[in-house]
Amino acid sequence: MYQYDEVDYQVVRGRVSQFKNQIERYQSGLISEEAFLPLRLQNGLYIQKHAPMLRVAVPYGMLSSIQLRMLARICREFDRDYCHITTRQNIQFNWVELADVPEILDRLASVEMHAIQTSGNCIRNTTSDPLAGVVHGEVSDPRPYCEIIRQWSTLHPEFAYLPRKFKIAVIGAEEDRASIRLHDIGLQLIKSDAGDIGFKVWAGGGLGRTPMLGRLIRAFLPQEQLLGFLKAIIRVYNRYGRRDNKYKARIKILVANLGVEEFSRQVEQEFDRNEGVDRLLTQEEISYAQSFFTAPDYESATEVTDKSRIIDADLYSEYARWLERNVRSHKIEGYRIVTLSLKYQGTAPGDISTQQLEQLADLAEQYSFAEIRTTQQQNIILTDVKSTDLYSLWLALRQLKLDTPTVGTLSDTVCCPGADFCNLANARSLTVNAAIQQRFNDLNQLYELGDLSLRISGCINACAHHHIANIGILGVDKNGQEYYQITLGGMSGKVNAIGKVLGPSLPMEKVVPAIGKIIGVYIANRSTPSESFSAVYLRIGKSLFKESVYAANN
Repeated sequence: MYQYDEVDYQVVRGRVSQFKNQIERYQSGLISEEAFLPLRLQNGLYIQKHAPMLRVAVPYGMLSSIQLRMLARICREFDRDYCHITTRQNIQFNWVELADVPEILDRLASVEMHAIQTSGNCIRNTTSDPLAGVVHGEVSDPRPYCEIIRQWSTLHPEFAYLPRKFKIAVIGAEEDRASIRLHDIGLQLIKSDAGDIGFKVWAGGGLGRTPMLGRLIRAFLPQEQLLGFLKAIIRVYNRYGRRDNKYKARIKILVANLGVEEFSRQVEQEFDRNEGVDRLLTQEEISYAQSFFTAPDYESATEVTDKSRIIDADLYSEYARWLERNVRSHKIEGYRIVTLSLKYQGTAPGDISTQQLEQLADLAEQYSFAEIRTTQQQNIILTDVKSTDLYSLWLALRQLKLDTPTVGTLSDTVCCPGADFCNLANARSLTVNAAIQQRFNDLNQLYELGDLSLRISGCINACAHHHIANIGILGVDKNGQEYYQITLGGMSGKVNAIGKVLGPSLPMEKVVPAIGKIIGVYIANRSTPSESFSAVYLRIGKSLFKESVYAANN
């Protein structure tokens, strides 16, 4: 895990002091609302319906136990005893007071955290595979390259005011757990035929009003050319991206309008033009970044079964379900990767309480080398748990309500805060999610359905990434009323696809019945009990689903 040096501390502390002064000047009327807007956004501060919201950067989703405890203190002293995990692996505080923000940022800086560039028209937090460094099949650990990008892009003056926000994701495995093709730039580590490390480079992905998958613009980019090539892409975008229309300002529109061939040509031309000016990354610099992500001190653990330690048969059944859904293999024998679900009845997806943060810090120290990961799916991962500790860990998680055995199921919903919090939202998301959770709360049914993704966004900005869900729900405004548009067929992971709109939007009371009918069509048309929703949808198309939802007698 990267650690700040003295330069990092000076930069972050200086930014905190600067923003404190800007807040004071704004509150005294010396800075206008219009002038303060970009200042607060680039410091992660939004104005929501009920209170300011502060978004804190969590680079590539990694948090230490020390940082968890500080987040808990901030929740207790400055918020309402909880915070929220976003789909960019960041942390949000939803109930802060404007006057308290400098103190919060100062506390964050003391544990090597900040909120710089978590909003605004700049390069945002670089995301990655939450299983980076511990999963089988990686070409190389992507986190050092994320750190290189983070250091290069943070407060970069050339890219501080882009036409629109800009997002980068990096993975090191074949399976895409960071949705890189939905990003402005997506990078996948690969090896050349000669065995050299480099990247496949995609550009022009994004969701929102016009969802698009990124297009491949470089089949192999040597690792030492990484920053030079990123600069070339962003310079072309900065030069030609639309600034007159925010709905057409993302790089995806530029790539679509120019065509991928012409866009790629211009990027290569810009890259060649700066050859000799943009210095190559040295192996020493790459190795330095990699030095912060070395493997922990793994023990030589022998695979054991804990079943003999459990007397109560019902308890073993619960434990077995958790093992099945929330635990996966690790590249080191004797260790496991454990997902802690933040999806359970009565709580918004992604919310975590002060008590849970504090006790999770203890569990991370006891079971996973004092580190955790946040995920795009709004869950938390302990990456390095010995198999012999799984049962003890599970018992502790049960006490914290973090043991819900539904990872990857319909109940593992990704959901934005929606109109309950956000000024941009057209409709409530949390209310719809709660109704769906109540309707599909039988574990046997969830397991029978298998892996099935559901995402709910409250507006077209698609913060919950509903387009890539097997079943997506989008809140829309219809003559001042809350309605919901359903999409089907989205996918992410081994295959990426944008979901298609099923039909006209529905009022809230018809959403849960519609989901029930969609599930019914899926079950009725499976060729085998294990055929996935995606496979069925690809095989039969959307007509049967549409007919079931919109039939006249419905």
